[in-house]
Amino acid sequence: MNTKKIETLQVRIERIKKKISLIEKIRPGSLSKQYNVCGNPTCRCKDPDNPKKHGPYFQLSYSRKGKSTSEFVMKEMVADVKKEIKNYQNFKKLMDEWIDLSMKIDRLRKEEYKNK
Repeated sequence: MNTKKIETLQVRIERIKKKISLIEKIRPGSLSKQYNVCGNPTCRCKDPDNPKKHGPYFQLSYSRKGKSTSEFVMKEMVADVKKEIKNYQNFKKLMDEWIDLSMKIDRLRKEEYKNK
């Protein structure tokens, strides 16, 4: 009985592998929009009545191999970076599903082995 369930789960894993193989560039992190105030006391950003901050500047923040990093992203690259972040989130979701299915298969195989 478990053999059929295991086969079904393995088919789902193969679909996940195929989806993962179609993912292109990936990048972890989150993108935020920043506005800054400069050090020039006569700049528009220091106007007491109507301050206009400099920006927007886009900043990517992420942790990789235990190290937190932030970097600025050029406006021309924002759309690509957003897509890469979305691809990464999709990749992680698919990997989590693959792991869950693999663990289910392992439990079913143990159960099958015990019942022999």
